[in-house]
Amino acid sequence: MIKEELQTYIEKKIQPRNELLHEMEEYALVENVPIMELIGIEALLQILRIHHPSVILEVGAAIGYSALRMSFALPEAKIITIERDEERAKKADTYINRARKNSNVILIKGDALEAEEIIKAHGPFDAIFIDAAKGQYQRFFEIYTKYLNANGIIITDNILFKGLVCEEKIENKRIRSLVKKIDGFNDWLMNHPDYDTAILPVGDGIAISKKR
Repeated sequence: MIKEELQTYIEKKIQPRNELLHEMEEYALVENVPIMELIGIEALLQILRIHHPSVILEVGAAIGYSALRMSFALPEAKIITIERDEERAKKADTYINRARKNSNVILIKGDALEAEEIIKAHGPFDAIFIDAAKGQYQRFFEIYTKYLNANGIIITDNILFKGLVCEEKIENKRIRSLVKKIDGFNDWLMNHPDYDTAILPVGDGIAISKKR
């Protein structure tokens, strides 16, 4: 994690987003919708530009912010994104329509733990982005990496969880339990026999995994 002054410095250097994306950022802030932090998503987009995937699976659409960011950065890519929250999925649908990205961004409304048959029909995938229920990260990874191309990558967000993964004492029981699950996932991922993984302390922490 980087200190606040440095984070502010980097954010000021980032190119402005279009009007719709700014509107989405403001909506997420007001309505407390979790979208990827600015520096983190810029890192994600640069990784994807380098990798140049044709088909991307996103687990966790929320209001469609990151899916649209990916689509604007990679206009030729097809992005399959899934969201289980009905209200957020409805909002995502609206934003995708307003961005005129219906042909590039396919929104699936449902639970990623139950929608394997629907999602796999859109594969195989060149990249998978996991940004949904953090307690289920390992299950998402195990389910959907079966449909990853041989040269594919997986990017997982929120793996440092505001730096709490290195805190020894967390008073809130629910947060403590979630942090324990994230830490367990990080251990599992970093020791996975089939993937090489690097953790980057940008945004809320992202892991980049690639098949060996």
